[in-house]
Amino acid sequence: MQIGHVHLKVADLDRAIAFYRDVLGLNVAADGREHGFDAAVFLAAGDYHHHIGLNSFDSAGGEPPLPEHTWLYHVAFVYPDRDRLADATRRVLAHGYPIDHGTDHGATVSVYLADRPPRSRR
Repeated sequence: MQIGHVHLKVADLDRAIAFYRDVLGLNVAADGREHGFDAAVFLAAGDYHHHIGLNSFDSAGGEPPLPEHTWLYHVAFVYPDRDRLADATRRVLAHGYPIDHGTDHGATVSVYLADRPPRSRR
C-alpha cells in the first residue's frame, strides 16, 4: 500500500494554492474552477494525478480548529536532497511564513511549519 493523496479543507483557496504551488513547489495538476467545480484544486509533485487536493466546499472563511480538537497532525514533503530542502526553506521564509523548528533525525532532516497565514511583508 501507499498513500495516494491528502485532501484538505481550507478557509482561503487562493492562499492555499499560492502556498503549495509558489512556496513548496507543487504543480497545479487540475483546477476545478476551470471546469465549473468552483472550490477545488489539485496539486502534484511531478506527473502524478495529485498529491494534495484543496477544497473550500464548506470551509471558505472558516476558523482553524482549536489546539485541543482533533485534526491532521502533520504531513511530510520529502525533497530529493538537503539542497532542495534548503531552497524550499528559503522560499518559505521569503514568502513570510514562519519556521516553527527544524530537526535532524539522522536519516532525514525536517523543517516544521505551523498552519497559519504568512506575516505581512512590508
